[in-house]
Amino acid sequence: MPLPAPQELRTYFVTAITANRRRLFQVEANADLLLKTLADYRDQGRYQLHAFVIMPDHLHAILTPAPEVSLEKAMQYIKGGFSFRLKSKLDVWTKSFNDSQILTLEKFQACKNYIEQNPIRAGLVISAPPYAFSSAHRVDLSDPPPFHLG
Repeated sequence: MPLPAPQELRTYFVTAITANRRRLFQVEANADLLLKTLADYRDQGRYQLHAFVIMPDHLHAILTPAPEVSLEKAMQYIKGGFSFRLKSKLDVWTKSFNDSQILTLEKFQACKNYIEQNPIRAGLVISAPPYAFSSAHRVDLSDPPPFHLG
């Protein structure tokens, strides 16, 4: 079995999109359930959750998986955990997810800003903190930047 990548190579900006771009998370109960799923796996130590936003049809997050957890496994916890809890007869997510590695504090800050400004760009709110399904509002659910970024 290959050795896990060093932690300094394991912080990612990720995006997961709902199947058929269904606006699943415009239903507050569904957004709350995804928020609880994110929080539960974070609390279990599966990953650090540095920033997130739950939009009506997608999720953006900055994650650092735990040393023994691959990025794919971390996303399986989130997407699969949510799907299991939702118990929908329809597909919930697209099969894959998009990711971009974060290697500098500058990129981390740019990605965090992009995430937290997403509801403003979408016309859902006029400022970031009031949006209930974002790390701009739920600072209790976001971890500080990873140590390796400075």
